[in-house]
Amino acid sequence: MIKSPLEDIQFPQYRKYSNNKNYFRILSPVEFEEIQLIGSRQLKRKVTAELFPEKNFIMDLLLLNSPDIVVIDAAEFGKQED
Repeated sequence: MIKSPLEDIQFPQYRKYSNNKNYFRILSPVEFEEIQLIGSRQLKRKVTAELFPEKNFIMDLLLLNSPDIVVIDAAEFGKQED
């Protein structure tokens, strides 16, 4: 049987875009929280993926499917929540 790439992942996982404008806390393969920095404002949202493109987006974050996705730790994500 083929092993899923998600089997060994412990949640939550943390990612950001390399431009430092979007931070993600991935809670499960179908749920994440995002902090988006727009000028001096913060936009926070929680997403539960129901559609295939949303689920693919989470997989891309988890598997680092873009050079713009960077692994961060909980402390770096937490700094954006303040």
